[in-house]
Amino acid sequence: MSRYGPLLLLVAALFALWYAAAVPMNIREALSAAERNGVVVEPATAIERRDANALGLVAANLAQIPAAWAQDRPRLPAPHQIVGELWQSVVMEEIEGQRGLLKSGSLSNRGLLLHVWITLSATALGFVIGTVAGVLLAVGIVHSRTMERSVMPWAIVSQTVPIVALAPMIVVVLYSVGLQGLLPKAIISAYLSFFPVVVGMVKGLRAPDAMQTDLMRTWDASGWQVLTRLRLPASMPYLFASLKIAVAAALVGAIVGELPVQGGGLGARMLAGSYYGQTAQIWAALLLAAALAAGLVAAIGGAQRLALRRMGGAA
Repeated sequence: MSRYGPLLLLVAALFALWYAAAVPMNIREALSAAERNGVVVEPATAIERRDANALGLVAANLAQIPAAWAQDRPRLPAPHQIVGELWQSVVMEEIEGQRGLLKSGSLSNRGLLLHVWITLSATALGFVIGTVAGVLLAVGIVHSRTMERSVMPWAIVSQTVPIVALAPMIVVVLYSVGLQGLLPKAIISAYLSFFPVVVGMVKGLRAPDAMQTDLMRTWDASGWQVLTRLRLPASMPYLFASLKIAVAAALVGAIVGELPVQGGGLGARMLAGSYYGQTAQIWAALLLAAALAAGLVAAIGGAQRLALRRMGGAA
């Protein structure tokens, strides 16, 4: 408890704040529903409630606080509503739904598991593309001063373009040449993920000091041998640190890339929820995206410990 006590206390405080914030945000809808059911509320008319302060409405209608946590389409869903949405869309839809895994043999497009898989596929492909491109670009920058001066500024400038504005352009251009489906989203994902890899690898490849590189020259090592036996091993801590940032950026890119495509995925799920006012659906997709990002970063961390242990370094 001494180890996890502060964390549990912080989580409890966040949940308490969440429940408290949901009341004033949902109180007007709760009062309107109570009025339709014949309950006397204060103020009596919807116009007065619209112009009234939300905290004042809560203070005047304390009995309606539980109703604010039970709205069908709340402005801010309570935590238990999001948990219920996750249970329904992740578990029950696949077990009891007509399109679910047990009855149809495939994941339901109404559940979240299929959308998680779509987003994860685009994230993984984009992450691989971005990592390979970033490593190759970093190697070229380290070995060529001309490439550093010509390419690195453009790589920096590319990250200043808002991805929300760039994603539809990429989708339209690739669609016009016959590329659609997973690849456009993966390219958007790679666009966001390659830059952290470039920066981290350039720093890592330049980590060996002059004495180490001079020693390799006295051994008559070729440029390839210096790269593979000195620079790359020295760059591993920097590489894995940048990969953790890159995989999270790749997930963001995949979700943003799903917004204009509407071919499924967590991004499309969030957008559909915003269209129909299903805020619990939006929050459920957001929490799954956060959990997916945490899992991907943890996987990179595990790979880092394994690689450093195999190399004889400190894991």
